[in-house]
Amino acid sequence: MLRFQELAFASTPMGELTLRRRHSPEVDAEVYEVKLGDEYLMSSLFTVAEEELARLGLAAVAHDGPLRVVVGGLGLGYTAVTALDDARVGSLAVVDALPEVIDWHERRLLPVSPRLVDDARTRLVHGDFFALMRGEPGTDPALAVHLNAILLDVDHTPTFTLDPSHADLYTVEGMRRLSRHLRPGGVFALWSDDPPEESFLAVLREVFAVVEGHTVEFANPVTGGTSRNGVYVARLSSTESTA
Repeated sequence: MLRFQELAFASTPMGELTLRRRHSPEVDAEVYEVKLGDEYLMSSLFTVAEEELARLGLAAVAHDGPLRVVVGGLGLGYTAVTALDDARVGSLAVVDALPEVIDWHERRLLPVSPRLVDDARTRLVHGDFFALMRGEPGTDPALAVHLNAILLDVDHTPTFTLDPSHADLYTVEGMRRLSRHLRPGGVFALWSDDPPEESFLAVLREVFAVVEGHTVEFANPVTGGTSRNGVYVARLSSTESTA
């Protein structure tokens, strides 16, 4: 049995991007991993928090549907396919800055790819999520207007970003710009590698009516212990936006 199999490789502006599959003796199963340079970005060993991002974010939406949802960051696809499990979702746009990642799914290289790309509600969008959030709602055809939910999983944490250009989103002004893309009562939810931090909860409270920080615990078969990620969930007032 091959220990590693490289499924895709590309040189990107952010560095060398690799998708590989390996057999994990810890769980006796095939594991898919993404590396950017020497850094591990994600692994199919750990998808609980990414799935909870979709569940917790959409659970906070008090609307019967159909919901208009945007996911920032495609990755291995677990947040997006979990969002599709919610029957209220009428349209799902998944935005990723790397066309190579979109290509992986269109080629069905990952376990959830068929579920994702074969669902008529899904659009995979090559674009800069952060630039889209800076723009005026309705000016870019990649995004629907009056979104019910925005689910974001790109950076490690609000203070540990993959690229310096992302940092302005995690300010009060950045959250105000993002909130313009949401309808009244709309929800913004964010995955973080660390449990919720009070500093970013305070930023969210400046813009959103209801703010919650969730710590998501899951078994780590590599360490034999428990790991913790964070999910921030913030909802606008149902009567007005912060535009």
